[in-house]
Amino acid sequence: MKKRILFSILLTVFSFVLTVSAKQEKYIKHTVSKGETVTIIAQKYKVTPFDIYKLNPDSQNGIQLNSVLLIPSSTIVGATASVTQSKGNPPATHLVQPKETLYSISKQYNVTIEELKAANGDLLNNGLKTGQNIKIPASSGNATGVVSAPVPVKESIKETLKPIVKEEPRAASKGETTYHVIEPKETKYGVSKRYGMTIEELEQLNPQILNGFPVGMKLVVSGTGATAHAETPVVNGIKQKEITPTSSGKKYLQEYVVKPNETVSSIANDYGMSESELLELNPELKRGVKTGMILRVPIITKKEVPVPVKDQGQGNLIKKINTNARKQLALLFPFNISKIESDTVNTTQARLKKDKFLNLTLDFYSGALMAIDSARVLGLNIDIKILDSQETKNSSNVAGLAEQNNLAAMDAVVGPFYQSNAEKLADLLAVSKTPVISPLSKETGKKYPNLYQSMPSNDILRSTIFNYMRAKGGNILVVVDPKKGSIKQYIQEMQKGVRIVGLSEKGTFVADSLKALLQKDRLNYVVIASESTGMILATTTAMLNAQKDYQVQLAIMEPNETLDFEEIALSRLTKLKLLYPSVSRPNETLEASQFDAKYKKLNKILPNQYAIRGFDVTFDTLLRLSQDKPFEETVLSNPSDQIENKFDYVLNATGGYTNKGIYILYYDTDLTIKEAL
Repeated sequence: MKKRILFSILLTVFSFVLTVSAKQEKYIKHTVSKGETVTIIAQKYKVTPFDIYKLNPDSQNGIQLNSVLLIPSSTIVGATASVTQSKGNPPATHLVQPKETLYSISKQYNVTIEELKAANGDLLNNGLKTGQNIKIPASSGNATGVVSAPVPVKESIKETLKPIVKEEPRAASKGETTYHVIEPKETKYGVSKRYGMTIEELEQLNPQILNGFPVGMKLVVSGTGATAHAETPVVNGIKQKEITPTSSGKKYLQEYVVKPNETVSSIANDYGMSESELLELNPELKRGVKTGMILRVPIITKKEVPVPVKDQGQGNLIKKINTNARKQLALLFPFNISKIESDTVNTTQARLKKDKFLNLTLDFYSGALMAIDSARVLGLNIDIKILDSQETKNSSNVAGLAEQNNLAAMDAVVGPFYQSNAEKLADLLAVSKTPVISPLSKETGKKYPNLYQSMPSNDILRSTIFNYMRAKGGNILVVVDPKKGSIKQYIQEMQKGVRIVGLSEKGTFVADSLKALLQKDRLNYVVIASESTGMILATTTAMLNAQKDYQVQLAIMEPNETLDFEEIALSRLTKLKLLYPSVSRPNETLEASQFDAKYKKLNKILPNQYAIRGFDVTFDTLLRLSQDKPFEETVLSNPSDQIENKFDYVLNATGGYTNKGIYILYYDTDLTIKEAL
């Protein structure tokens, strides 16, 4: 399903400062100078004309030289600060400014686009044009305006870079059931996450998948359990839902997930009810309390838990937060706003349909906003500046940004995205020793002492999987495709003691060559380095045949798209428990579910890998900046696990820091992906 994004407003300068913990005044005073208009003043203070009209009703009839106007403060408190405009009488007309749209004007004046069109008759038949003087109708209350000056972080993704809903699985209405047909390579984890369910709920609705997950099977994915997860708001890990009252007449409106060590008595006490009432609502409790059970309980008013709600593996990063000193963080995202503004051939929607890199950027950005929101809730004392890096693989505005925004004075910078640009910025900031975190690139180039490579490289992926197999005392064999000469050289030079399986003269796999190297008293890891479907099928067939006499497990040392082809059955990979290194992990903890629920509430869709990466990189950086020791020390002494990514930095011999945070995962026989221990 393809993401559809449109730009409702394009900012002339996409740069603003966010203070996580600062306070603001309600308004400031401005004395009108010669030639100024309400629109000019609004642009000067980065507020809307309607904001000024609200505080100065007489200004709707014109402003006078030296008169004093009250201007709303432009400081935004917190990462998610937004102000809903109060209802009132908007000005009679509005002079259309460059870059304005019907959508942005409707938001300014708290009216709908339809009301604007109706009030202006034929004037808008040919679209909105700069310089038009359009009528503003009285608000019907159906539209909500958001103060946009300066653009708050959360509102900027809603208004400036607004994700529109993907075509998500439709929620079943009452009495209706929604189905999903299993497709090749799908797993229980993937399907359950797609529909906002846990694996256990999926299995409860479909007992036939307990011991298998065959392609083509029709699953129930919404109705009794899935609808609540897919569409019902989740607060504090609790799904809001109206349910039947008890005999005492109380009305219960939510479900609760049982946590470890809880009892019937403790849960009843927490929700102000008797044990008998709790048992009446949940007869299954008579058989005992189990962690993960979903119970019906009374609705209560609780403050929504931030993400993350507790230490998810951040080590001592959360426990030792120090907010005494204010820190500065810059985030550089390649929006390339100026190029989009000057594109006269493609509409924004058309550009986004084919610009995968821009979509990736927006996803990463949306996750970063979630991290900033969590920082606000935790009370971190950090000023955050978000800038458009205006970069491509071969060009960037890094030098200009560094000078214009004094990036050398920052305590850290996340970005740019392209490795060459990150290295260039690290070079520019080397004198000030400002940490530059490269967020996405796996490339390795020149090392700089202040460059932090947050994405593990392919070399680290390879070495990590071999180190794991050695630690398990395995007999490690490698089947190398003749076309993979560099891999063969890497094995021979860097992985001493690993044996390479011989091939035929024609370069094809020979089952007897593999069998001759297998050992009965050890687990035999067979690493395959080939993108040939034929070689993979031949190798895995030989391994399946050898299972009756030997312990064998299939492994790969880096991502291999050929394994996703339909010709290679998923059942083949699960029987051989495919083992592989990964920079991310499947996470089904309560905290991860809360993150998914909160993200979906904000963006109307579940987060993808880039959104989660955006959260993880940004939140890890924010926590490290908030310690009582320098950033450089935290990366060496405090590894952290975030939602799906691990950050475990090591100092390079030639300078700079590399993240070796890798997960070792495997396909289990129950068709789930698990972390190897």
